[in-house]
Amino acid sequence: MYQTIALFLTVFFEFLLALAFAFVYGESKRKAEYAPIQEKGYKIRTYWFFGLIGVMGIATVLTLDELPYHGSHAEATTTAETKVVDVVGIQYNWEMSEESFKVGDKVEFVVTAKDVTHGFGLYTEDLELVAQTQAMPEYKNSVYFTFTEPGTYKILCLEYCSIGHHVMVKEITVQP
Repeated sequence: MYQTIALFLTVFFEFLLALAFAFVYGESKRKAEYAPIQEKGYKIRTYWFFGLIGVMGIATVLTLDELPYHGSHAEATTTAETKVVDVVGIQYNWEMSEESFKVGDKVEFVVTAKDVTHGFGLYTEDLELVAQTQAMPEYKNSVYFTFTEPGTYKILCLEYCSIGHHVMVKEITVQP
């Protein structure tokens, strides 16, 4: 929903910007004191401006709809088969309500922190980042992930949280 609102607002404000430019451009035509070379300059600027507006408009329409949150919010509802796992970041450790999963498990990680801001990063055995969110005190963020491969996954802190930041690693297992 927010992506759709952002899309329409962006297109609307781009339209207003184009109208403002067209008004200024039209008003500048009324003055005859400019040299003919400046008139050519205005034509070039006009083409560049409308070209830029067109490219930015197309880029906006194509990319706003593809933001990662747009699709994930549509399917990111907790269902009966979704496992809800509470995750709390506390300096140099992750506390989790569940640490063992099976292939095919849909998991909602509800992430928070007790002390300082942490970054929750879920990594595969090859240290490929597959899910992430912020862990902040007095605030809960949810991140959804479906395990498709067995193995040992790692949760690493992505936000520097103090001198022991590098040891803030939690391993979870996914069984076939």
